[in-house]
Amino acid sequence: MIVVATADFEVYHGVVQALRDRNVEFTTVDADGPLPERASLAIVGPGEAIEAPTDVPVVTASPETPRRAVEDALARLRGGDGRTVVGIDPGEKPGIAVLVDDIVVAAFQVPAAGAAEVVAREVEDAVDPLVRIGDGARLVGARIIDDIDAPVELVDETGTTPYLGSGARGMGDVLAATNIARMDGNPVESRDIEPTAGEIQRIKDRSREESETNRAIDETLARRVAVGDLSIEEALAEHRERE
Repeated sequence: MIVVATADFEVYHGVVQALRDRNVEFTTVDADGPLPERASLAIVGPGEAIEAPTDVPVVTASPETPRRAVEDALARLRGGDGRTVVGIDPGEKPGIAVLVDDIVVAAFQVPAAGAAEVVAREVEDAVDPLVRIGDGARLVGARIIDDIDAPVELVDETGTTPYLGSGARGMGDVLAATNIARMDGNPVESRDIEPTAGEIQRIKDRSREESETNRAIDETLARRVAVGDLSIEEALAEHRERE
């Protein structure tokens, strides 16, 4: 039984909500009260201490990251090392899965430009974190890798997208990210990609769709978009300035 024992209201509220979100059984006691006999772990706030038997671990939670404390607590109870692995299925809206000791603890699907921010938040204060990203969507994936400040492995994502049955539409990218997180990859610090003619053409087509005058950017600007130097909006603005 997890016991929440803190006088810090923010910590109490955040930890209790995170435990409820995970459907974890817990109880609460006063910060200076005794632990119940069934206590298997206690969660306290910063600077707080509690009288606990030597075989009952104590986890300190911060008001800013209560979910991290809950994940740490659950990892300890499972006997794991609490390692965080993030899987990314790259694309215009990457699927992101966060695993601790091979258990999915969070999942996201965000625009590609926000993927690195999500990763940074999820691995903050994590012990020995690792990010695994699929090798598809090469251009987007390369930009995400460049923005991540954590060890990264590039994973062969062949076969990682599962069959989606009735009612599961929209879950494919996140499920693929979960599979990617569980597969060994090759360590990388960056990924140099030469855009193909087809990728350049797709960017030009997108620029035409987003242009108010239905005009596509030229190949030079499209190549800069492909390698991440410009966004489509910035390329369109530079294209207009040249006219």
